[in-house]
Amino acid sequence: MRYYIVDDDINVVKILSNIIEDNNLGEVIGCDNDGDTAYKEILANNPDIVLVDLLMPKLDGNTLVKEIKAIRPKINFIMISQVSDHELITESYESGIEFFINKPLNKIEVEKVANKVAQKIRLEDMVNNIRKVFKDIGGQEEEEQDKTKEIKYILSMLGMLGEKGTNDIINICAYLINAKKSYDECAIDELCKYLPDNSKTVKQRMRRAMKEGLTNLANAGLEDYLGDNFQRYSNMLFDFENVKAEMDYIRGKRNGGGKVNMNKFFEGLILLCE
Repeated sequence: MRYYIVDDDINVVKILSNIIEDNNLGEVIGCDNDGDTAYKEILANNPDIVLVDLLMPKLDGNTLVKEIKAIRPKINFIMISQVSDHELITESYESGIEFFINKPLNKIEVEKVANKVAQKIRLEDMVNNIRKVFKDIGGQEEEEQDKTKEIKYILSMLGMLGEKGTNDIINICAYLINAKKSYDECAIDELCKYLPDNSKTVKQRMRRAMKEGLTNLANAGLEDYLGDNFQRYSNMLFDFENVKAEMDYIRGKRNGGGKVNMNKFFEGLILLCE
């Protein structure tokens, strides 16, 4: 812990510094006998714990705590005073202090209180770190869900959602996005471990679904060659040569249609969703 001490009695400052450093409670990074100057130094140094006297000239302890808490709410204060007035002590707690220590100073009490405040700070840091981790995980999961939705949207635009192999395509894409891998980095047999059927069956289903998408896209191209979907998907998910071949097949100009390239389809699909 990093400590700052504010007290108009230099002897009290020395005693507190010795208690902190001799008992390995932390490091005293600064001290002052004047509340006004201390205000600026505390804001500049941002200590973990401030030990502050209640009654000081110019700027009293309660006012100092309130003003700093308004700007640096994470700084923790321990008030030190010989005042026994109940209302003043209550006001100190209302201003935002953690503990009130009565003068004359008791070494054991100072050490015990400082350790309690330090423990509170460590616990808060730990909780904040846990929250941050869960927030990051939640954000990552949300991003992956958004990408999966985008993939489903693209496949729906190709008229593929009713095909059996479409679910296999979506599941493999979800795996690739989560693993941060490209399709060509993973063998199809490895990918099919995450699916209920063997790799040959899965590949056949996916190829049929992709072929259906190719046929639907070719039909869309025959109706509107300059349509957004045709322009966007014809060369990202399929190569244009095979789209053209499928269009010619539909027109009856050739005996066979276009072919699908699974690698290109997956790479293009993941690229589009990003």
